Order: sequence, then structure tokens, then C-alpha cells
Amino acid sequence: MAKVTGSNPVGCLPYARGGWVDEPHTAKGYRSDFDLLIIVNDKRLTDKIDFWSKLDDRLTRELAIDKTLHTPVNFIVHTLQEVNDGLAHGRYFFMDVARDGIALYEFDDKELHKPKPKTPEQALAMAREYFDEWFPAALRKSKLSSDAIEQSFTKEAAFLLHQTTETLYHCALLVCTFYTPHVHNLGFLRTQAERLDMRLVDAWPREVKADRSRFEKLKEAYVKARYSKHYRISEEELLWLAGCVEKLGRAVHAICSERIVELEARVGA
Repeated sequence: MAKVTGSNPVGCLPYARGGWVDEPHTAKGYRSDFDLLIIVNDKRLTDKIDFWSKLDDRLTRELAIDKTLHTPVNFIVHTLQEVNDGLAHGRYFFMDVARDGIALYEFDDKELHKPKPKTPEQALAMAREYFDEWFPAALRKSKLSSDAIEQSFTKEAAFLLHQTTETLYHCALLVCTFYTPHVHNLGFLRTQAERLDMRLVDAWPREVKADRSRFEKLKEAYVKARYSKHYRISEEELLWLAGCVEKLGRAVHAICSERIVELEARVGA
């Protein structure tokens, strides 16, 4: 069983709804991606390394090298059971997919379960729980990265900045949508999170190549800063990245706080 669906996180400007953003030549350089949710019937088929790495490589190559794609394409793989569990637990990501997603291919006609939205009290409790767990974790990792920069441990600092950024994106996605993809790819997480609020876009200057290159170094730090003897990053680059991560943290804090206040108001009503 396989199903491919265009997916729409809460707050995004999706192609499925006809409200996408395509501004690659502006200062922000923001462009909506195509997001695909691939639903399979066997948990083993969700392993991106064993089953989906060739597709991932092909999408990257056709966008960056062959130029046959002009818009980035991301995909997430879940089992039907995982999707239905998400619907049963009122996770906005899956509810939006069920409501607004466009089926591109279906091997069979199995229907998704009917969404069961959370009560206002349940939504508020979950948002608070996610925020209380993930935002302090990001602050701890940020402190460790600052210490590593001060001591000129450049590789360790790069990895810790990566971890801080990843944790902030997971925090924003979980608080606002009750879902985050289980990936370490900062580029993918960034595109998912930036649809929640344009303030997250502002955290990363991307109008010049040098700015984009620094973000690429941060992306690579998850693996290369730990395992590659060839990975190099300067103190100047680290300080620039740290400034962006600090700005990202302020935006995430504001967005999550506003979301919790909104949920509190629903409970009060």
C-alpha cells in the first residue's frame, strides 16, 4: 500500500491551497517548497536510508545540478498507522494533510481515519509541556556552544550550534503543530518551521552567497564537525552563526508564547 499526498503544516502557504510564496530574488529569498507525505503499510519502509536515500539524492541533484526542478521538494514517510494515530490524537499536521492535502498517487483506496481534534484543555497542556521541555534544552545547548567558542573548540562549537538550532525548530513545530519530523537536516527543518511565522525567515540572512555558505556549514556540522578531519569553520563564522541562532531563539520564544496565550484564551472562552 502506498499513498503520496501533498502535505500542509499549520500556518504554511501551501501549493495545495493556492497561497504559496515564490520570492527567491528578494532580500529574504523565501520560496515555498513542495512537501510530500508518503504513506506506506510497513514500518520498515519508513527507513530513509534503506529505502529512500536514492530518491532524496535524485531530488537534490535535479534541483541543484540538473536544474530540472525549480522548486525544492521535501518528503516525509509514515505508516498508515502513524498517520491515523496522529489524526486520533489531534495533531494539526496530520489533520491539515487529511483536510487540504492533494492525493498524487494511491495504490489502494484505504481511507484515513476521521480526525479527532484535541479539546482546548488538552491542546494547552500539550503545548506547555513541549515548550517547557524543548526551549530550556535549546538554552542549555546554546550556553555550551558559547563556552566552546570562547575556548576556540571550533568543531564542538559548530556541532552545538547545530543542536541548538535543531532543538529550536523542533520546539516551534511541536508547540504550534504537535508534530515534528524526526530528522537532523536543518534545511528541511527550517523550511517546515518557517511556514509557521515569517519571523523565523528573518533569522537567517540569505541574500548573498557568503551567508548561505555559513548556513550550509552549520547544516554539515551534525556529521562533519564530529567525524571529518577536513571540516573547518572560523571563529568569525561561528560568531555570525551564533548571532543568527540567538535571533532565531528570540523568534521561537515569541511565537511559542503567543501560541500558548492563544490556547489559554480558547480554554477561557
